[in-house]
Amino acid sequence: MIFISFNLFLIFVFMSKKLKIDGIDKIIIKRLVKDARTPILSIAREVGISGAAIHQRLRKLDDSNLIDGYKMVLNPKALGYTTTAFVGVFLESANLYSSAIKRLKDIPEVVESHYTTGNYAVFIKIMCKNNQDLMHLLNKDIQTIKGVSRTETFISLDQQIDRQIKI
Repeated sequence: MIFISFNLFLIFVFMSKKLKIDGIDKIIIKRLVKDARTPILSIAREVGISGAAIHQRLRKLDDSNLIDGYKMVLNPKALGYTTTAFVGVFLESANLYSSAIKRLKDIPEVVESHYTTGNYAVFIKIMCKNNQDLMHLLNKDIQTIKGVSRTETFISLDQQIDRQIKI
């Protein structure tokens, strides 16, 4: 019993050290989440350390898996995608999940998918040019996937909240 508890303690200590962030790390993260193009030297001046130190801290945060990635976010409306929809996908059987996901990945308009509890096996987010394109996508691409028994669609009228988790 003591051996198991000590091992759990070591795992806890290791994980705590791996994800330990201080006030400077929080400032760096907040600035870059707000605007990823914020110059490192600007952040360095704000917190009073060198640009090299900021880079080291970012590398540490990357290595700890706190940072999931870096990306440019496109404005879908500027590209003509004016319809956002969420679709609950019902599968005939749970064992068809992997093959259905594989097919959904081939549809560029499907921008998110979630394996869920509740009514749907899969819940997806779709971006389309308009409602007609959405109808075509549902009828010709999604509902024809082997194992999809039916779908339930919710069209988003407006998005009021789009944010990341706060630290």
